Amino acid sequence: MKKLLLVLCLLISFNSNAQFLKELYKDFLKYGTFYVAGDASNAYEQTYKDYFVERPEDGDLYSIPRVIDVTNYYPMDYRVGVGFRKLARFGYEVKGKNYYDGTENNKSLSAPTSSVKGLEYLFHYEKERERGEEFFNSRFFIRHVGKYHIVKLEQREQGNVGFKYQSAELRGRLPIGKKFSLSAGAIYRTYQTPYGYNPIELWLNEIEVDDFGNEYPKNPWYTLGYVYGYTDNFTKYTDISTGEERYDWIWKDANDQIVAWSDLDFRNTIFGDLMNLYNKEQWDLLDAFGEIAPVVGFDFYHYRSNFWLHAYGNYILPYHEYIQGNEDFSYAHRNSWGKGGHNNLLEGEQWDDYQAGLIFGWKLSKTIGIFAEGEYTKFWDTEIYNSSVGINFTFR
Repeated sequence: MKKLLLVLCLLISFNSNAQFLKELYKDFLKYGTFYVAGDASNAYEQTYKDYFVERPEDGDLYSIPRVIDVTNYYPMDYRVGVGFRKLARFGYEVKGKNYYDGTENNKSLSAPTSSVKGLEYLFHYEKERERGEEFFNSRFFIRHVGKYHIVKLEQREQGNVGFKYQSAELRGRLPIGKKFSLSAGAIYRTYQTPYGYNPIELWLNEIEVDDFGNEYPKNPWYTLGYVYGYTDNFTKYTDISTGEERYDWIWKDANDQIVAWSDLDFRNTIFGDLMNLYNKEQWDLLDAFGEIAPVVGFDFYHYRSNFWLHAYGNYILPYHEYIQGNEDFSYAHRNSWGKGGHNNLLEGEQWDDYQAGLIFGWKLSKTIGIFAEGEYTKFWDTEIYNSSVGINFTFR
């Protein structure tokens, strides 16, 4: 009896596992595509080469100089990526190739809903080199669309522009007819860039007040050089070209090498790089920000072989609540900084984020067709837009 029960349990377990694997294949793996792909191309080359002259080893300043090629030469550009995808195409989207390589841009990644109900996903990771700089890109996208709901998770990183973004959405969906739908819910977003926070501007605007109420800069601009190891000395020197004697602040680096012959020279040549370095260091000290807000959207989709129209939009309402990161440095407090630092009396300012897209095509006859396509996104201080319009004429 014990052996019989053991066999029965094993059979039930096997059938359950088999059923689970069958459902997993049907819901997750079926129609999915795994790919590994890459490409290589010539790197950017300047139209004209750059040259520099140097004094010869056995000569002086007025000997025939050596001409040196100082043009920037880059190794070849390349991209190699791996991914797994299951994304439905809208009727107007034509598969451009007989394979996937990770460069595709499906409209379903932007539109609130999909052309089909059910589960869609994209997992893509790649390494890229452009003009000698190597960076990583990734995009992870999961969405389930039902008749009355939309659930979406997304993570995206674009290494060459320092863009990193994560979001999670939960919406209720109201279909109106077969072509139009409305949605509303909440979205949680994280981001790394402290939009609206400029550390060097704040540092330069810090003030001190003396006993008589006079205001003075707490951090004169040139003191940033001291922070990074530069020194200045008031020096008398002779201008070689004119023979005049001059007095000015001579700047030297940490190796005691002269880098600027005056404060103006230092500010025009060295100071700009120090400002950028200071900003980067201060931004790196901040943790990522996370905020939640209500979101609404719409989607209209009509397709026929000779006419199609797809319009969609998402609007994140101005009721953002931060639940991660130091809110004083967040986008809500982008205008809370000024002389003396952060104004703690200000509660921050709300803002609108939105996205909209339109795809239109009309085959007027067998030979003439017109099309228009565009998308606009505004998130925080970032605006992204693209558009195209045209006409096709086919000779028969």
